[in-house]
Amino acid sequence: MAGKIIIIGIINDWRTLISNTSTSYSSASNELVKNWFGSQFNDLHPRLQHLHLHGGTLNGDVNIQYGKGLAGLIGKRLGHKLHLPSAGTHHLSVAISHHSDGLHWDRLFNQGREVRSLFKPVGNKQNGYWLETTGPLTMQLTVDIRQGGWYWHCLNMKVFGLPLPMRLLPKANAYKLIEDNQYRFHVEFSLPVLGSLVCYSGLLK
Repeated sequence: MAGKIIIIGIINDWRTLISNTSTSYSSASNELVKNWFGSQFNDLHPRLQHLHLHGGTLNGDVNIQYGKGLAGLIGKRLGHKLHLPSAGTHHLSVAISHHSDGLHWDRLFNQGREVRSLFKPVGNKQNGYWLETTGPLTMQLTVDIRQGGWYWHCLNMKVFGLPLPMRLLPKANAYKLIEDNQYRFHVEFSLPVLGSLVCYSGLLK
């Protein structure tokens, strides 16, 4: 009987240890965005702070546009790599969650194919960056905060692990902010002379 009690006690201790470790690890994962920004996290709009602390799901209609001529051809190839649908208005659902490997943004267009993006923080806002991986594309990104909004700045881009030459690197105009208590996002890639390649944006809630 004494031996059985000791074994039960050991099992309970292990369960408590695992539970506490899991809770602590989950809490650290949930704060990876906050930890990367440091004190500047408070400069983000409160709704953006909440979203990047607790995750959640956003839904709404978005508009996708491709450039014309050569810009359109390049934009459609880029859109294909990002698993974007054709031009027009589409329903988008985005699930935001925190995991040990980084921040997950899982997008679903028209209840079709899921587009998964993984954001990994490196260093902190003062001397670091984020690595976003979506399909074969990996982008090195920094962040500016303007009037509570989150504005990405792309430093470089790789396709299947191979870096794009600077002259071929599309300029990214991407941001997320709060507008009328909704989540406004905008993503656009362009090239000098050619102009806009592909753009998608919308209001989500």
